[in-house]
Amino acid sequence: MIEFQQYLLESFYKKMGLHRVSSGDQEEVNSEKYKSYIKILYLPEDYTLTVDFRQYTTEVPTVFFINSNQHFHIENTGEEPGLMIYYNRDFYCIQIHDAEVACDGLLFNNLSNMPMITLNATEAIVIKHILKAIQDEFKVKQAQQEEMLRVYLKQIIILSTRLWSVQHLDKVNDGVDHDTAFYRQFSLLVENHYKEKHTVADYADIMGIAPKTLTHRLKKMNMSQPNEVIKDRIILEAKRLLIHTIMSAKQIAYQLGYDDPAYFNRLFSLKVGDTPSNFRKKYIKGKMYN
Repeated sequence: MIEFQQYLLESFYKKMGLHRVSSGDQEEVNSEKYKSYIKILYLPEDYTLTVDFRQYTTEVPTVFFINSNQHFHIENTGEEPGLMIYYNRDFYCIQIHDAEVACDGLLFNNLSNMPMITLNATEAIVIKHILKAIQDEFKVKQAQQEEMLRVYLKQIIILSTRLWSVQHLDKVNDGVDHDTAFYRQFSLLVENHYKEKHTVADYADIMGIAPKTLTHRLKKMNMSQPNEVIKDRIILEAKRLLIHTIMSAKQIAYQLGYDDPAYFNRLFSLKVGDTPSNFRKKYIKGKMYN
């Protein structure tokens, strides 16, 4: 892209940084150093990236959105360097009142667990222009630098949210989109309550609608049944805990709100095709699950 060094702004508890992504930076970017941050990665073609338990290979410039509770690993890098923006919630999230472009917006919490957008030539130029502006802003220490960086970050998130809605929900942003708002509401509720609320009726009650209405609205958007969405989120967290902690299957069951570990084990086996203990053993040995 352009000549580069790592940049970091720290202001009280607020942090935002920029890091090159290339073969020489791969180990650093994959390290635990950035785990606690929210991350936006611009990756040109021929990069391979694993996010949680899904692997993606970029055929065109692609932007990935990684929340602090997600795990990612760059497996292979392309010829052209990419960039990683990283920031904490104090820098951006608590400042934003527009739900769609906040840290809990569609890019970072969505039912389809799809953390990326692809860019055509024109869109790539726009995103790279903003990234270049961020780099330039880091280089010069001027008044209101923090706020200017936040403005550029919000531009990327707004543009990406529009593209995400088109690419993953087939929604054209030409006005108020009630389906997209509904989708985001349910996504956020599942993300916030999956450990204690396990049924469609639980979420329908919070939303003030009938369970059948919730099912119908998601079906209209060609989404999975709400019961499957809820269970998929629970299983994703179970996989994370199995691979990234030393918790036992029984402890994980309790952590996810199941008083009966045997029932949880049956649910996991049904969704994954293997028991929690076998999943952990096989994954550690290098067998990937999708």
